[in-house]
Amino acid sequence: MKIGWIGLGAMGKPMASNLINAGFELCVYNRTASKTQELENLGAKAYKSIKELTQNSKFIFIMLSDGNAIREILTLKDGVLDALSSGQIIVNMSTISPLEAQEFHSLVKQKGCEYIDAPVSGSVGAAVSKTLLVLVSGESRAKELCAPYFKALSKVSIDFGDSPKAAVAKLSINMLLGVFTQAMAESITFAAKLGLEKEKVLDMIGMSAMNTPLFGFKRELFATENFPSAFALELMSKDLGLLKQMMDEQGLNLPLSEISNKAYLQAKNEGLGKEDMSAILKTVKGDNR
Repeated sequence: MKIGWIGLGAMGKPMASNLINAGFELCVYNRTASKTQELENLGAKAYKSIKELTQNSKFIFIMLSDGNAIREILTLKDGVLDALSSGQIIVNMSTISPLEAQEFHSLVKQKGCEYIDAPVSGSVGAAVSKTLLVLVSGESRAKELCAPYFKALSKVSIDFGDSPKAAVAKLSINMLLGVFTQAMAESITFAAKLGLEKEKVLDMIGMSAMNTPLFGFKRELFATENFPSAFALELMSKDLGLLKQMMDEQGLNLPLSEISNKAYLQAKNEGLGKEDMSAILKTVKGDNR
């Protein structure tokens, strides 16, 4: 069965490549058409319109930056919804709010099709190495049909039940990601302000119970204070903003998340949005000159 893939950004391109390398027949669409060439070289068929891709795919995978981008490709004239026919399956792998997931689920169901939430935990390196964690929710039969594709993209999938629970799970894990990274930045800044050598502080964290895979990934960035993006700070800020929206919706008091939301928004406003999220260290240091 043909798979359609919409979105060939930093995460989408390696994920789509892995599906082709696993032997699946893939069709691709990207707003910037030149980005499809690498996938075509691997054997994908590129379509010039969303409508054509949708009409020629049983499964339509979406990997875009935010809910507004997904809403646009779903609802525009000759977009996904206009071209859907009964029985097709939409798989959203982007990070969006649970409220947006409910909205998109409803729109797709009205067309007699299924909508699967499948956001991923992991950055570009994990996308390339097929070690993502796929968080899944939706209708059981559709999830079963998608399982081989998730296996080709990830180390494991976790089924959270009905939509939009996977969207909730993604915000939950990214809450930890944001808070932990900010906490590491604050620890490093505190130690430096009181005269400790940064390399020894990094050694201490790395050899302590506080060591984590996340610290291992970010250690060199903290050491050099050079932050090439594996997961852009602006995306972390976006996700924490979605989390804040749900906290307000549910009347939740989560003070660490509130603080991190403000910190990453400040860092984005300081021009750090395109750098890795660990560039929050620059903002923490700047606030403590």
